[in-house]
Amino acid sequence: MAGMFGLIVAGRLVQTDFCIVSEREVVIEIADAESINHLTLFLTGVSPFPVGMAGAVFIRWPERSESPNWHFLGSLSNEKPSVIFKVAQLNKASGSSEKMFSNNMEEITHGSAQLGIQVERVESIEEKCAAEGTAASQQSTLTEMGWKIARYVVTHAESYSISVPNGEGRSIEVVPLSAIHDWFKTFSRRF
Repeated sequence: MAGMFGLIVAGRLVQTDFCIVSEREVVIEIADAESINHLTLFLTGVSPFPVGMAGAVFIRWPERSESPNWHFLGSLSNEKPSVIFKVAQLNKASGSSEKMFSNNMEEITHGSAQLGIQVERVESIEEKCAAEGTAASQQSTLTEMGWKIARYVVTHAESYSISVPNGEGRSIEVVPLSAIHDWFKTFSRRF
């Protein structure tokens, strides 16, 4: 597993110095844990996972207690060779897994976090639940983006609304379809 993984902490250089803890476990130390917001983990291409296997990714923050608590972040596989985790809020939560990556492991430097990868069967990784604040934060980000886009469309459309008599002595507000087309053209140019 040497050289199989690369790690980028936002704003830092690439790290590939994972320590082999056991036949199916590697760990890397990340200095200055308090400044970690996002982690990008990837397969370097040196070697793939064995067929049917993937990497379960965990993080351990500098703990106030004596037992190391690991947070499950997600997974990495041959089909998904890179992943980004938002981990900024996890240092406030309690970890869920204690007895992991313990064989032949040295103490971590004060103020450092550890990222661990366990090679497991894909099925067993799929049964795990990501720590609150990782997968959930990705979903909430998508939801927020959807609401913002919808709000921009409505605001744009309202600026083009006109009153039209409906035949019953009242009027209704309508928006020309060209207003929506114009908004979409502007939106598309930005991406």
